[in-house]
Parts: sequence; structure tokens; C-alpha cells
Amino acid sequence: MTTPQQPQQSLDQLLEGEALLTFPEVAEMLGVPVTKVHDIVGSGKLVVYRHNGTKTIPALLLNDGELSKFVGGAITVLADGGFEPDEILTFLFTPDESLPGRPIDALHGHGAREVIRRAQAMAF
Repeated sequence: MTTPQQPQQSLDQLLEGEALLTFPEVAEMLGVPVTKVHDIVGSGKLVVYRHNGTKTIPALLLNDGELSKFVGGAITVLADGGFEPDEILTFLFTPDESLPGRPIDALHGHGAREVIRRAQAMAF
């Protein structure tokens, strides 16, 4: 017997209520110029979410105001596997009962290696 799958939430729904930071806000948190934030996004350590026509970065992609090596690693693995930024954010913010919670939350805790392993399996 199969169980009905829950309907896939849109990225907008997944990020509803999440803190979204503008590039200047990220730059201030990291203590770098805004151009450096553009470089970080370009190098694949962070991904952008377009919200109301503005490029934003979900605050949970940062770890206490710093770049997280685990978040950056998961983003890099998925991007190298052909995932687009919206697909990466969808993966990171979609609840997963087997973790439990969301991959983004696990990346900030003891589940980081498991999330990276799953990202590798999905990407290739």
C-alpha cells in the first residue's frame, strides 16, 4: 500500500516567514563590502532568492553572521550537479521527516554530513 505524497510546496511558501537579507545586510553581517557578497554568490557559497523583485539571501544560509562551510558545501555539490538556485533552496528548506526537520537546520547541527551525502546522491 502506498501512502499519498504531500503536495510539493512552492519556494515562496517554503521561505514564507524566513528572514530574507538584502546584499547590503549580508555585507554588514559579514563585515565585507557589498561587492564581496556578489563574489561569494558568484563562487557558489550562497544562493539568491528573488523576493518581490529584490535579490535576497535567506538568513539561515549564514551561521551566526558568518559563512557556514557546511551550507556552502551543500550548495556547491548541488550546483555542480546541475541544480538551479531555486532548486537548491527548495531542497534546503523542504521538511524531511528522515532528518528530522529541514536540511538547512541539519546543516547547522549534527546532521550536516548526512545532508551533504544526500546532496551528493541527488546531484549525480
